[in-house]
Amino acid sequence: MLRHFRAAFAFLLLFPLLAPSPAPSQSEDNATASLSGVRVDGQKLLSETQIVALTGLALGAQVGRSDLQTAADRLVQTGLFSKVGYNFQTRSGVVVTYHVVESPRVPVYFDNIPWFADSEFADAIRKKLSFFDGTLPEGGAVVDQAADAVKELIASHNLPVTLEHSLTPNPVGEGNVQLFKVEGASLRIAKLEFSDAALLASKAVQQHLSEIVGKPYSRMAIDLFLVEAIRPVYLRKGCLHAKLGPPEVHLTGDPNQKLPDELPVFVPIDPGPVYHWKEAHWTGNAAVSEFTLSGLMGLKASDVADGMQIEAGWERVEEEFGRHGHLEAKVSPVAAFDESAHTVSYSVTVLEGRQYRFGKMILTGLSPGAERKLLAAWPIPQGDIFDKAKYEEILTKLQLHEEQIFGELPLHYEKVGHWLEPDAAAGTVDVLLDFK
Repeated sequence: MLRHFRAAFAFLLLFPLLAPSPAPSQSEDNATASLSGVRVDGQKLLSETQIVALTGLALGAQVGRSDLQTAADRLVQTGLFSKVGYNFQTRSGVVVTYHVVESPRVPVYFDNIPWFADSEFADAIRKKLSFFDGTLPEGGAVVDQAADAVKELIASHNLPVTLEHSLTPNPVGEGNVQLFKVEGASLRIAKLEFSDAALLASKAVQQHLSEIVGKPYSRMAIDLFLVEAIRPVYLRKGCLHAKLGPPEVHLTGDPNQKLPDELPVFVPIDPGPVYHWKEAHWTGNAAVSEFTLSGLMGLKASDVADGMQIEAGWERVEEEFGRHGHLEAKVSPVAAFDESAHTVSYSVTVLEGRQYRFGKMILTGLSPGAERKLLAAWPIPQGDIFDKAKYEEILTKLQLHEEQIFGELPLHYEKVGHWLEPDAAAGTVDVLLDFK
């Protein structure tokens, strides 16, 4: 609202220039002039022509202050823009320029609507939103317009279902998706087949199929299954660029007939090449040597680049910095693939963050005698560099082997709440343990 107020205020100051000799009965608020141009700057995804169309302004029309403000409001209401401002000049009429910041967009996800291909959904939406590219903002009028287009497509086939849409966390990636799904269908997954026959021989895959076969048909559920149960099979083989899906419903018979309740799902798979480990280069590390970090990856040159082991290696590296008091350390690996040699190397940036020392321990729920035993067993002296590995080791003892700390002392707790409370300014971290 503030940006609109400022835009309107600018218009209030400048608009009288458009009509220097208004009729006595005409107020400045109602002053109008012919619109001779509409410009846009700041756009990245949409063209100027597309944005001008969204304003609803027409060249040659008589416009006033409220018309330009209404056009700015209309742009915001679409959801496509996080900020909209404007200014104008008077030449042979009004030339207005809208300054826009486009909103982030998220992928559109059609979940359990197997009657149509994604291309059919896209074509239907483009009839209302010509700029649709498979993404939408997280909210706004264009999301509702896209939903209306999908509803019309469904209604044209007399399907007895109702459409719902919501912003949902991406099941297989970062951020969110605009999820479109239907209620009223009783579709289930009859079987899941793969283009790679080797998967059918995998006992691990066969054991996991029961998690998805027989369940309600959902592309989101299938995609999540592919990421959690199938992708690791390829990552362990060094197939770091394996392409899984998208899943397809393969039906035979009259396409105009009602879908059967049990759907066979086919997943095309391209394993891609097998990559081998080359090396990792480290920058930003001071507390731990490059030699140690590379050793934590557990891979030697020419080893198969086991993707699961690589992911576990990054976690071990962060844990190693935690042993040196760097509780907020983060690693950012960037892969470089040599497609001719089928090798992969990584440039890894380490952000060690603040180094913390042990401050104090706060205990609740223990008897005085139990507190004394725990303090005696605590492995990090006050003021020493905080070793997160030692902290986690004693947590394991408290939860699984409490006799190693308390001996035969009678205890009455079932679980231990545990928190770390870092003080970045002081460079200390306190430990809070709550026994219940």
